[in-house]
Amino acid sequence: MDLRWGGADTNRIRALAQELVGLQPDIIVTGGTPVTGALQRETRTIPIVFANASDPVASGLVARPDRPSGNVTGFASLEASLGGKWLELLSEIAPGLKRAAIMFNPDRALVSTYMPSFETAAAALKVEPIIAPVHSDVEIEAAIIALGREPGGGLVVMSDAFLAVHRARLISAAARNNVPAVYPASELVRDGGLLSYGIDPVDIYRRAATYVDRILRGEKPGDLPVQFPTKFDMVVNRKTAKALGLAVPPSILLRADEVIE
Repeated sequence: MDLRWGGADTNRIRALAQELVGLQPDIIVTGGTPVTGALQRETRTIPIVFANASDPVASGLVARPDRPSGNVTGFASLEASLGGKWLELLSEIAPGLKRAAIMFNPDRALVSTYMPSFETAAAALKVEPIIAPVHSDVEIEAAIIALGREPGGGLVVMSDAFLAVHRARLISAAARNNVPAVYPASELVRDGGLLSYGIDPVDIYRRAATYVDRILRGEKPGDLPVQFPTKFDMVVNRKTAKALGLAVPPSILLRADEVIE
């Protein structure tokens, strides 16, 4: 196996994609939409199995999920109902919630996918929805400061490589401004965030291995349908909750897959 890691550096991802295709492997496994797209632009013949791609149809990775038809298939991370679920959990752990911002990177994140469920939940919970596109640490800081100026502000962070890379600024700004936040991945809670709910990425990579096996045994990627998430995890950080003056309700403690003390 040849392994490469491009992080969130677009130029590096492009260069590594060219390098990997030049090695002429039997199959390539990718993580995320940008990496998969970069590999697809370099080859239309080498089989590619993606894991954790946001929306493979909207991003042009496959023609249709039930029959991808090309050399690319895999396991998507998209689940449109998460927008509403994140807000419901935020309201549950922070019952004084009056307004909530959904933060995303407009250059990559498919915010339109999550917005309908987010706005529906906001209306049901009588919470003011706020749209918070961010491109930099400065914009992340400014958005969180604005939320913390008055009581009742909260934050929903969308899944995106840019926000994952900048998670230290996100978490520290939320703590300094006393803003409860819900994140899409558990590592942000282990780094000091309040609560996470999202897909289990390990499960998705494990499932992707089954497609690698089938393709190496002779099946075509275009005949294997794109699969969607089936397993979700919740992690809560009680230390962070206490610092924010919040008591984690039993309803969350009972459902949490992990509680960080």
